[in-house]
Amino acid sequence: MVESNFTIILFYKYVQIENPEQLRDKQRALTQKLGLKGRVIVATEGINATLEGTEENIEEYIREFLKDPRFEGTHIKKSAGTGNAFPKLSVKFRSELVAYRLGEDDVKPWNLTGQYLQAEELHDWIHSGKKFYIVDFRNDFEQQVGFFEGSILTKMEHSQDLPKVISKLKHIPEDATIVTVCTGGVRCEKGSGYLLKHGFKNVYQLHGGIVTYMEKYPNEDFKGVLYTFDNRLVMGFNLEDPKREIVGKCAKCGRPSENMINCTDHFCHRHFIACLDCLKGQNSIFCPMGCRDYSQEHPESLTLTH
Repeated sequence: MVESNFTIILFYKYVQIENPEQLRDKQRALTQKLGLKGRVIVATEGINATLEGTEENIEEYIREFLKDPRFEGTHIKKSAGTGNAFPKLSVKFRSELVAYRLGEDDVKPWNLTGQYLQAEELHDWIHSGKKFYIVDFRNDFEQQVGFFEGSILTKMEHSQDLPKVISKLKHIPEDATIVTVCTGGVRCEKGSGYLLKHGFKNVYQLHGGIVTYMEKYPNEDFKGVLYTFDNRLVMGFNLEDPKREIVGKCAKCGRPSENMINCTDHFCHRHFIACLDCLKGQNSIFCPMGCRDYSQEHPESLTLTH
C-alpha cells in the first residue's frame, strides 16, 4: 500500500486574542503560501482549525504557528490525509470558536473548565471499574456512527442545545465524577466548564478528544468510527480488526452501516447513514427523518467543530 504524502492536522487553543482580524489575515497568508486546504476560525477567544497539506508544508505550518507565544503548548493532532479532504481553504473571523451562543451564561475556558484527563488515564478508569460518567458533547448525527460504550449521548442537534444537556444529567449526583468527550476536545472546553458553572463538582475532559483515544486504543472502548468534519466523513483505526464493531444503522432500512451521506436538500445538508443497498439506482436521497433548514438554524453559516 502506498503511504499518503498528505497530513491532516486538527487543533484549537482558547486564549484571549486582542487583534483577531490581524491573526486571521496572518493565518490566511500562511496557509495560502503553503497551499493548505481546510478551515480556520479565529475569534477573540482563540483559534480552531483543521487543515490538510503535504507532510512538508504541514510541518512548516506547525513551526510557524508555534512561534507565536500565545499558542505555546497547543495540542496538534495528526492523521493521514487523502489530498482532497477539503474542497478549498476558508479562514474566517467568528464571534465564537464553537457557536454555543450562551450570552450572559457564557464560559471562558481560561477561567473555568474541566480538568484534563489523558487517554491513558481514561483507559485505566474504564478498565479498573471506577465509578464515573462519560458525557458525549457531540451532535446527534456524529454519535450515530460511534460512541464510548456506556456513555451518555446528549444527542444535541446543534451547539446551542448545550443548556438542554443539564436536564439530561439530573440523575447524576453533583459530586459524581464526570468525563466529557468530543471529537478533538474543543467542545469540551466550554462544555465541561458549563457543567461546573451549573453545580457539578468533579468534571474532567478527555485531553485531545476521542481521536486521540482511538489512536492509542483502537476498537477497544470507543465503538464504531469517528465522524469527521471533512470529505472523509468518518475515520477509524485498524478497520480490518475482527473485534471492531459497527454500531451505525441505515436510517432507511435499519441494517448495520457506517456509510455517511449528505442530504440532497439544498438547505438541509444533514449527514446521516444510508447503506449502499438503499442507495442503489438513486441520484438523490433525502433525510428519512425529515429535512430541516440549516440556513435558519445557523445564520452565520456552519461553523467548524471538533
